[in-house]
Amino acid sequence: MTSDTTQTDSVAETTENEKLRELVTRARAVLWDFDGPICRLFAGHSSERVATGLVRWLEGRGLHGLLTEGERESLDPHVVLRAVDRRHPGSDLVAELEARLTHEELHAASSAWPTPYADPLIRTWVALGSRLAIATNNSPLVVRAYLESRGLTACFDPHIYGRTQDLHHLKPDPHCLNRALNATGAAPAEALMIGDTPSDHEASLRAGVPFLGYAHNARKEKLLKEAGATLIVDSLEPVLRILRGQA
Repeated sequence: MTSDTTQTDSVAETTENEKLRELVTRARAVLWDFDGPICRLFAGHSSERVATGLVRWLEGRGLHGLLTEGERESLDPHVVLRAVDRRHPGSDLVAELEARLTHEELHAASSAWPTPYADPLIRTWVALGSRLAIATNNSPLVVRAYLESRGLTACFDPHIYGRTQDLHHLKPDPHCLNRALNATGAAPAEALMIGDTPSDHEASLRAGVPFLGYAHNARKEKLLKEAGATLIVDSLEPVLRILRGQA
């Protein structure tokens, strides 16, 4: 005998699968966040260490008071970069800090771990005629370096939209998503954003683009759910399976 709980779980799973299939099959343009859905950029080069290094660099210049305690302890280099830009927008200090972060990201790219199923998923989407773009807060130099190492550049080129020195355009601002939509000629409703952070989700909402959350662990899933994401996968394998069923 099947319990009511088991039946309810089965119905919920079927509904989620149907929603995922609809989301994936109607996408004519796919906008990818980079660090997370495509690779773990800092898998062999700790982002926490990078953030700490940026904080220490600021402190070495006598700028300890530029950051709040929470910003210093965030262990997120983008939090540090945004905080400095808010207080000194467009300054040489921000430009140098951004260059230091780009250098660290480039170093990290050489030891980044490909996200399972990401490479074949990207190639399959391209083979089916979808247009792909990257919309990221990482440096586009870093994205290109990684894609070249995987032989994936042609799948996205020239649609790689990343961090510039106009840091107010970082996600959750939808600027890079809107650039991708305009360049690919896709209407927001026929596009799909794949991201792994609340800022990705907020940017997709502001751009009017449907969102698929990718969470490789429970913490990521919790943050996405708290941000309002309703469709989240812990693996890209079911997405690839759906596409291969279309081929």
